[in-house]
Amino acid sequence: MIRQLDSAKAIPSYIAIEGPIGVGKTSLTKRLGNTFNYNVLLEKSSENPFLDRFYQNPRQYALSTQLCFLFQRSQQIEELRQDDMFEPVRVSDFLIDKDQLFAQQNLEPDEYELYLNVYRHLTMNAPTPDLVIYLQAPTNVLLERIRKRGIESEQYIELNYLENLNEAYTEFFHYYNKTSLLIVNSAKTDLVGNDNDYQLLVDYIVSMPRGRHYFNPGPSLL
Repeated sequence: MIRQLDSAKAIPSYIAIEGPIGVGKTSLTKRLGNTFNYNVLLEKSSENPFLDRFYQNPRQYALSTQLCFLFQRSQQIEELRQDDMFEPVRVSDFLIDKDQLFAQQNLEPDEYELYLNVYRHLTMNAPTPDLVIYLQAPTNVLLERIRKRGIESEQYIELNYLENLNEAYTEFFHYYNKTSLLIVNSAKTDLVGNDNDYQLLVDYIVSMPRGRHYFNPGPSLL
């Protein structure tokens, strides 16, 4: 049973969950949204018509896939800017700043330059989260989770691609300092299926000071 939140606690009003594919961003985003009674902002992967083809043929569909995601996210950012006058609370399963990670991994140099020009025009004045939660897990754990959830198009993802992406995330968040950052070891904790693990995370979020912090409570006792 998840405990009721203390209304006196200063909960971040805008939380972004990040991490590589298979780490559990969307599931945690939905659960935190329910716990905090926050609006949930989700990446629209199912609405990207190029994504399935990208997993099967990355070279051919990398640019179209990346630009489609960028347009989607920039539209969501614009909606956030418009909503800011009402001071809403929200939790999202993406951080626009990390969009370039995938572009760097998948695009040719001239394609990347084109992407950067579009990115700079579309992401100006993007709202900065009060807290970013970066979910970490070893590549073999990510691949196991991807295989287990069984989404057909994701079964084309190769270990080498996932390894490079995971390393890119690690480097990105090593230098990230725009806002408070909570780095979570999600390999040995179950933040969705285990109430104790999840409650520990919630308690940590509502009590942590600003800055960079690490959450590594140890293996779940399932």
